This record gives sequence, structure tokens and C-alpha cells, in this order.
Amino acid sequence: MADKGKKGKGGVPPPAGKAQDTKKEDDPQVKTLQPKDEVGTRKGCRRYQWELKDSNKEFWIMGHAGVKILSVGCLIAALVMFTGTAVHPLLTLIITMELSVFVFFIIVNSFAIQRYMPFILWPISDLLNDLFATIFLVGAVIFAVQNRQTMPMNYFIAVVLIGVAAFFPLIDICLQRKHFRGKKVKRNVLVPPPRKEEPAAKPKDKGKGGKK
Repeated sequence: MADKGKKGKGGVPPPAGKAQDTKKEDDPQVKTLQPKDEVGTRKGCRRYQWELKDSNKEFWIMGHAGVKILSVGCLIAALVMFTGTAVHPLLTLIITMELSVFVFFIIVNSFAIQRYMPFILWPISDLLNDLFATIFLVGAVIFAVQNRQTMPMNYFIAVVLIGVAAFFPLIDICLQRKHFRGKKVKRNVLVPPPRKEEPAAKPKDKGKGGKK
């Protein structure tokens, strides 16, 4: 009876290679092996843990987070320095707008939200954000200087902080270059494929009982 349990169908024992393969497939350690540099077949919480770790590694270690946090710190300090003097509302509007955008990108990259929205080109959107942030903040500095004939010390420090905050997005633009290295622009992407020529329709044969 023991020999019959070891044998396969028809009383013939299974080959040694197939028996080893079935053992490997049933082994849970083999199923859990995943590549470290790619998401692989991870799903659910395991996928989010990998995406979170990889996103933070790319965002914080490569310097993008540090540059954005420095910009946020300079803008918050500028708002604090503006509290003691009369400031044009446009300046506070520009500063709060750029603050909200920087905080948005920090949250998105820190929690790996961009990994689940692939329909948005995040490197390009971040690049455009840095470009427009520099333009808006430099414009705010020019407007703040032209708007006041005499500048108190706290107002002057706030203007300098806005200028420093406008410099950090330029550094982030240089860091964004790695996303575009080795990538070629695809041409004729929107051109529709050529139509296949359909064979000409054959004339229908008249029936034998047709009119002459």
C-alpha cells in the first residue's frame, strides 16, 4: 500500500525532475522572491511598500526634496518678515501659491501617489513647476522693489528670502535632467497607420433564370 501511494498513475512512479519542479512550485519561499529594482508581481500592500520605498529613495536621496524644503522654508520666513509692514496683496498671493504647489509635490512624492497616476507626466510637470516658480518669484522680487521707495529692514530681508527661494528651483531643474537622459523623442506618434487596401468587390453573377 505504501508503494502504491508513491507511484503515479498506472503504478508508474513520476520522474525525478518533475517531482522536484512540483516541490519548487509549492514552496512559499520561491513564490515570494521578487526583484529588488522592479515592482515585479507585487500587489496590494506589498506593492505600496515597495513603491513608497523606491519613491522616497529617488525623491529624498537625489536631492529633490531638500531643494523644495529649502524653498518652502525661505517662503515661510518671508511671510513672517512681511507681518510687521504693509505689503501689497499680490506678493502674499504669489508666496502662498508657490508654497501650496511646493507642499503638494512634496506630499505626492513622499507618499508615492504619482506611481498610481501614470497618465500624468510627473517629471515634466515638476520641471514646468520649477520653471514657473522661478519666473513668478523673480517677478515678485521685482514688483516688491518697485512698489516701495523706502524699505525697512524686515521688508528687505523678506525680499532677499524670496530671491533665494527663486534660486532653488533652478537647482531642481538641473537635478531633473536625469529623467530625460537616454530618452529619444518618438516621432510620428500621432500619425495614423496606413490603411490596408481592400480587394475590389467582384461583380455578382446573374442567376440562370434571369432576364435576357
